Amino acid sequence: MQRLFIGIFIILLITSCQEKNVDSPDFNVTSSSFTYNVGDSASFDFSGNPNFITFYSGEFGYRYEYRNRISATGKPLLKFTSALGAGSQESSLHLMVSKNFTGIVIGDTVATAVNIAAATWTDITDRATLAKNATALSSGSIDLSDFASDGKPMFIAFKYVASSGSIQNKWTITGLTVTNNLPDSSVYTIANLVASSTAIATNYAGVNTFSPGWFAFPTINTLNWVIVDGSSMVITGAATAAAATTNAEAWAIMGSLDLQKVTPDVGIAVKSINAVVNSYGYTYSKAGTYTATFVGTNETAKDSKESIKQFTIVVK
Repeated sequence: MQRLFIGIFIILLITSCQEKNVDSPDFNVTSSSFTYNVGDSASFDFSGNPNFITFYSGEFGYRYEYRNRISATGKPLLKFTSALGAGSQESSLHLMVSKNFTGIVIGDTVATAVNIAAATWTDITDRATLAKNATALSSGSIDLSDFASDGKPMFIAFKYVASSGSIQNKWTITGLTVTNNLPDSSVYTIANLVASSTAIATNYAGVNTFSPGWFAFPTINTLNWVIVDGSSMVITGAATAAAATTNAEAWAIMGSLDLQKVTPDVGIAVKSINAVVNSYGYTYSKAGTYTATFVGTNETAKDSKESIKQFTIVVK
């Protein structure tokens, strides 16, 4: 019996060691040409048989060197479209930003109101072009670089104010995006009008690819923004002077936003562990010089080894 246990232990030990260690991939890539015309199929031949093969074409979004990059310094730009549907009260819409807002507290209106009031908000309305009537008007590109220099999260908000005694304005915000525009002309969308009150409560910046979400909150009276997920934000004041019996203030606040955020580039899966792949073809749609990268990988749950092959591809 003792021998049996020893034998089982040895087998388990050997199996465990095998799971932890894998061999480096025996993997090579060749091609008859590294110069192609747009629309041609670049052809690559493989030797060896790694568990997995992944291809990075070198195009935007598919660059091997940026596979782990989540942050880069660029020019963050905010754009949106506004429409003034009713009312003529002056200065009823304000574009605000904050670097020290501590967030929405879901289910606690008192704490949320305290946090909004305690934050330092910078009014940047003068950087935007706002609509004068019901015709939708683009805000133009609003440069937020001065709020990204320290790499810390920030908040963007629309603050609506209305006065009693006259028809109160109706504002509609659509087509909102925040992008990080890098010097190499690549553009990353890092926020839009997707709404998520749960996400904003957990300071989700860096969790999702983009779109940290919006939260509507009235601070004076009950008039509030209506957020249509992924589409628009609308706030409608009193439609008549008689109905405008009180002042109102309401905020639509975007969740914590990293203005230097980018999405990591990805590779194209060419081969899975059970497949046999001897060659691969890829078509480039734009002229340029690209660094094409193949990664051959042997992998278990506890170990991984790679073999990397790179080529300079010229597309005319």
